[in-house]
Amino acid sequence: MSQAESKNVILIGAGVLSTTFGSFLKEIQPDWNIKLFERLDGPGLESSYDTSNAGTGHAALCELNYTVEQPDGSIDVEKAKEINEQFEISKQFWSHLVKTNAIENPREFITPLPHISFVQGVKNVQFLKKRYEALKNLPMFSDIEYTEDRNKLAQWMPLMMEGRSPHLAIAASKIDKGTDVNFGELTRKLASNLETHDNAELFYRHEVVGFQQRADKKWEVEVRNLDTDNVETHVADYIFIGAGGAAIPLLQKTRIEESKNLGGFPISGAFLVCNKPEIVQQHDAKVYGKEPPGTPPMTVPHLDRRYVRGKESLLFGPFAAIGPKFLKHGSNLDLFRSLNRDNLLTMAAAGVKNLSLVKYSIQQMLMKKEDRMKELRRFVPDAKDEDWDLHIAGKRVQVIKDTQDHGRGFIQFGTEVVHSKDHTVVAMLGESPGASTSVSVALEIIEQNFPDYLEQWSGKLKEMIPSYGESLIEDTKLLNKVRKASADTLKLNEK
Repeated sequence: MSQAESKNVILIGAGVLSTTFGSFLKEIQPDWNIKLFERLDGPGLESSYDTSNAGTGHAALCELNYTVEQPDGSIDVEKAKEINEQFEISKQFWSHLVKTNAIENPREFITPLPHISFVQGVKNVQFLKKRYEALKNLPMFSDIEYTEDRNKLAQWMPLMMEGRSPHLAIAASKIDKGTDVNFGELTRKLASNLETHDNAELFYRHEVVGFQQRADKKWEVEVRNLDTDNVETHVADYIFIGAGGAAIPLLQKTRIEESKNLGGFPISGAFLVCNKPEIVQQHDAKVYGKEPPGTPPMTVPHLDRRYVRGKESLLFGPFAAIGPKFLKHGSNLDLFRSLNRDNLLTMAAAGVKNLSLVKYSIQQMLMKKEDRMKELRRFVPDAKDEDWDLHIAGKRVQVIKDTQDHGRGFIQFGTEVVHSKDHTVVAMLGESPGASTSVSVALEIIEQNFPDYLEQWSGKLKEMIPSYGESLIEDTKLLNKVRKASADTLKLNEK
């Protein structure tokens, strides 16, 4: 491609999704011009920040919401296989960046850590055993272990077994190949990599305030410099909105057809945190439980060992709460400003349909520390109030939309990519497991919005992601090959 055909791309937001997509563009089309705008002082300061999320490398190893029990009693494992493959794809891309010295010191952002599923009560034990039976013969999960033996459980998670009643039925499954990921550190590394690119510019403290599409399909993007209050107009062939909770209001400002009948339900996350070394050392895993009946997937309780900037801690939660802000550093007017004539009925329908969720979120918001400690003691029976502090994490805005299957006002849990019909605007919406699957999201964007370039890009994509175009679900030999290569490069075989 000649320089005359070079395109201008604007990335909005400096989180893990924008910096991942930007890093892709740098590799596959280095002559394209990239401008990234972020309203805060640096990269990864919202949902991608070190402690704004639980840091789980989501690979469906322990998250029970990816293996749902069906009415006939069977366990649906298809979502688990999909999520696992997507995380393997992420690791391949990160490995490529490490091997090419685009980013350094992988152990600063990814650490090997066992992933454990833990359940209590006869019914949940039966479910976990069925899940184990459904997964153990699949190559992706072949190293899964299962036990109801309390001595074995005490080896796996000593902190959680100390002081536990011997009368309640309990069980756990474990896979050692899990990870803790500092997505904040990863984002900073990706942003630094992007800054080294001759055709990329990163602007912090710059807020996108408006869009106008021209007759030639290019976009004029109005950007305010928050230090000077000056507004400048930048022209782009393509816009990527990866602005976390702000993605929905920004998408609405584009006025594209796909932004209509779309809204967001903001949920804050909070965790109990323990920083005492003598306690932290007793728990070396991410342990996920089962969400309470009638609650959404993001309410799954889990107790995590975290590795952040050389410090180790324990994290328990999440505790959800509702509020009007779409961002942790947002405005109390965010929710109200997002309402318009196109989505008002959609939002109203969502409120009526999900009264239980609203009620649950309000209850969570009103919880006192003793209530949260009571939940923690289901995991750590001997937990003491003075050892744990409350930490407010990031915002997750659940997508609300109208669908053919679910009708008006459906809350879409998980991640969603919205594309304009002319492929000039892409927005990333939603929540977990977005960060873990960010590379697959970038690939989806490339495949759906740049079909004319795929042939010339395919060789480079294959170089970056050796499994590209093939199925890790179907090809066990390839799965084992790329998994070993990623583990070696990312130093996941070293504790």
